[in-house]
Amino acid sequence: MDILLRRLESIYGSESAISLEKAIRERIQEAQLEKLKQRKSGWDQEDVVMITYGDQFWEKDQPTLKTLKKMYDKYLNEMFEVVHILPFYPYSSDDGFSVIDYKMVNPKLGDWRNVADLTQSTRLMFDYVCNHMSAKSDWFQGFLNQDAEYDDFFVSLPKDTDLTAVTRPRATPVLTEFEMADGTKKHIWTTFSADQIDLNFRNPNVLLKMMDVLAFYLEEGAEYIRLDAVGFMWKEPGTSCIHLEKTHEIVKLFRDILDEIAPGTVMITETNVPHKDNITYFGNGQDEAHMVYQFPLPPLVLQAIHTGDGQALSGWARDLELPGTDATFFNFLASHDGIGLNPIRGILPEEEILALVADLEKEGALVSYKQNPDGTKSPYEINVTYMDALNRLADNDDTRLQRFLLAHSILLTIPGVPAVYVQSILGARNDLEGVAETGHNRSINRKKYPISEIEAGLADEKTLMHRTFEGIKEMIQVRKTQALFHPNVPMEVVDLGKEIFAIRRVDASGESILVLHNLSGQSISCDVAANWDILKDQPISGSAPIRLAPYEFRWLTNKK
Repeated sequence: MDILLRRLESIYGSESAISLEKAIRERIQEAQLEKLKQRKSGWDQEDVVMITYGDQFWEKDQPTLKTLKKMYDKYLNEMFEVVHILPFYPYSSDDGFSVIDYKMVNPKLGDWRNVADLTQSTRLMFDYVCNHMSAKSDWFQGFLNQDAEYDDFFVSLPKDTDLTAVTRPRATPVLTEFEMADGTKKHIWTTFSADQIDLNFRNPNVLLKMMDVLAFYLEEGAEYIRLDAVGFMWKEPGTSCIHLEKTHEIVKLFRDILDEIAPGTVMITETNVPHKDNITYFGNGQDEAHMVYQFPLPPLVLQAIHTGDGQALSGWARDLELPGTDATFFNFLASHDGIGLNPIRGILPEEEILALVADLEKEGALVSYKQNPDGTKSPYEINVTYMDALNRLADNDDTRLQRFLLAHSILLTIPGVPAVYVQSILGARNDLEGVAETGHNRSINRKKYPISEIEAGLADEKTLMHRTFEGIKEMIQVRKTQALFHPNVPMEVVDLGKEIFAIRRVDASGESILVLHNLSGQSISCDVAANWDILKDQPISGSAPIRLAPYEFRWLTNKK
């Protein structure tokens, strides 16, 4: 049986599957193949991703995507092979994740010609916001106006439906009341906010509409596709409504479509959940996500450097496994969102998580909370730039930078494809003015810049921005020269004491790189042998042990 038909039967039953499969096949055949760039097959150590907003850099009277291309071509092209532009569509809230029109570029940013221009400089990742859309979208307004085309496009339930089992990522109600055109009231499923209306994938017409959007993104140049908040797609009252079997089947269906229209396109699932649930989106290693976000990494690295104790980080890293050579991790430390805490529940005791939260709050971080089934609230994410998360307010810039680069050495040397958030590249500090202006905690790490300010900061060797940028750039460029940092080369965790996070990347021939990270503020000796320092590109003088200064990291090997 055809794989698409089999998937559709498992989701919608045999009666609907045949007509659905026919409609999807027609859309695949209609795909504008002449617009599709040749995709790279797989990934390697040269693939490093930059995460940015489409209006991150601006100039007066210029589309911001044009300015982004200018910034990329001048400063960033030697560092990043892929650029993830966060949602660049018209939106009504959540800095882009409440999409009004999936097929338009936000006019402030430019148009599809500006996106096409960017594809001439770099490979692009698009956001596919597949779980929900804006309350101001034509689809939802059509639903409210009782247009038959949008009937049942969204999940409407009686007000008193028991939804206590539903997993909640926010401390807001599951259902939001809306008034229909005829004056009646309906209660609509809103996982994230009253302005973000969940799509009803039980309706096959929703699936077809969203398949068309996916194909359109491929046609417009997306070589990486990020599935936002994908774990919530299928609703079954009485269950947790997250990671349900039919959600996984839809994700696999998305993968099938990518493989047919544009082989080589990479699909990434974004599920901010505990590790054991996150990795289920690999499927069998070949039929679901190519990559999953490595959500435990940011809080574990943060906790290790804050405490000078890498036992939790090392224990977690020791157990990491990939399902095969056709899948890998998408590693990051910072993003447009906060530092999620749910992924480390079960890895760190709750009292240690709460202690970390309290410690960071004292240093100026903000905290967002989620609603628990019993009505209580728990910290959901820490809102802070990663530079400030790692440091005390009283630290000097030398210490601040050393800790920051130490964290990014971990990011760039463990298995997986690394992604660096634009605020991190620039050494950004907490934007409390932005929080005051918007009233949203996440604005603390979402500052936008005139390009003139960035160019001045990068030109001044004394600024934290310049020093951070050059430090990360140097590490990325060295990483790209080392085949042992291929995302799928195995990793061994080496036990050198709780203050040291040490890993060895070893290929099938036995070639290896040893990476040492001193997580503490004390000098420490490591009883290891090596004759070449890869980062410094010079031989190591003397014999073991190797001494690491506070927060120092070394990339070592036994042959040049």
